[in-house]
Amino acid sequence: MRTTQPSSSRQLHLEGAFAAALAVADPKKIVPEYLAKIFPAGNLPQGRCLVVGAGKASAAMASALEAYAKTHWPETPIDGLVITRYGHASPTQRITIVEAGHPVPDQAGMDGAAEVLRLVNTLQSGDTLIALVSGGGSSLLTLPQRGITIDDMRKTTEALLNCGAPIEEMNIVRKHLSAILGGNLARVALSRGARVEALLISDVTGDHPADIASGPCAPDYSSYSDALQIFTKYHLDERYLPSSVLSHLRKGLAGEIPETLKQSEIDHHHFSLRNHVIATAHRSLQAAANYCKGHGYTPIILGDTITGEAKDVGLVHAGIARELAHHASWGKPPVALISGGECTVTLPSGTQGRGGRCSEFLLSLYAATSDLKTLSAIAADTDGIDGSEKNAGAWFTPELRLLAMEKNLRASQFQQSHDCYGFFAELNALVHTGPTLTNVNDFRMILIDQT
Repeated sequence: MRTTQPSSSRQLHLEGAFAAALAVADPKKIVPEYLAKIFPAGNLPQGRCLVVGAGKASAAMASALEAYAKTHWPETPIDGLVITRYGHASPTQRITIVEAGHPVPDQAGMDGAAEVLRLVNTLQSGDTLIALVSGGGSSLLTLPQRGITIDDMRKTTEALLNCGAPIEEMNIVRKHLSAILGGNLARVALSRGARVEALLISDVTGDHPADIASGPCAPDYSSYSDALQIFTKYHLDERYLPSSVLSHLRKGLAGEIPETLKQSEIDHHHFSLRNHVIATAHRSLQAAANYCKGHGYTPIILGDTITGEAKDVGLVHAGIARELAHHASWGKPPVALISGGECTVTLPSGTQGRGGRCSEFLLSLYAATSDLKTLSAIAADTDGIDGSEKNAGAWFTPELRLLAMEKNLRASQFQQSHDCYGFFAELNALVHTGPTLTNVNDFRMILIDQT
């Protein structure tokens, strides 16, 4: 993590807790641990071992798998392809890495996804498919169903982003437009007699395999009806969506197109399919809590499923912090409030905005806690990219408030234009990690010191 301000002890604690949260989700550490559990001695991958996947952490996962296999599976033939976001590649020798667009899909991602599906179609009975899946995989594995173009998918994604739809709803739509997501990738491998083992790094609330990167290897609980209801909820119709997308979903609702993979199909055919969630947001929050405890703070984990408009979540956190600072008997300072989950930012029409949901949350918290003189906070995306810019998030301390006053910076002015990036950039208070090569959702922490 890189900042340009002289480090105070509070700032060091904020950075240290975030670093601890990232470390516990590092693919170099967790992938070998789980491969040893999934493939113990005597139960190594059989036949050809095909490795495919997608997500912001998938390339790092592939590197870790190759290193492990070189030592523990020296006789196993391994090949494959994984797709990651631009700038998130990691060195491999036998597994091809493709970089593509995220969150809006592009042609590179579509070509890579088509090659993933082609490779899975070459599996034979007794082979092993290992899928490496992490957040971001939904858009990176974009391969539309027949009759839907990449431009149609791009327009649909942009429409959902612009109306503030949470990632869970976006993924329900994606599943039902995709030839790969919603368990369709596993369906192909299983139909060819292969064993399927999926390793998942979760960036979604609840950590359900069907929700992580829209579940390419997981049975799906959603339906075509759910996807259409999401469009209705946000008043998205022919004015905003391609006709091909609406036509496809309506055909699915009428039973003219097969549904996504369901658990009943797996049970009926006795398929060998397992999904392993190897890293989660809550484990990262717990690692941060352990760090704080070791530095004299009482940690309070508010949860890893906190969602909503970022500015509103900031106000709620401000209220909790004020209660702890002035009144509460159940958590007296020094205390660390820690939370995760994925917020949203809805931009008014005509507003460009700079920053992302973490910085927007933090600016809202900052503006609402001017009376709390001992409060410090950090909010950052664990993948290293928060929204429209190249920072992971931002931070502030009491010392930074004094600097803002000297510079005559008013948070309200930046809030009106949704320029949270600009505010914290003026204070040199941005968090820069570069691509972390993991992704377990957003990290938020508030430190309340004694007066």
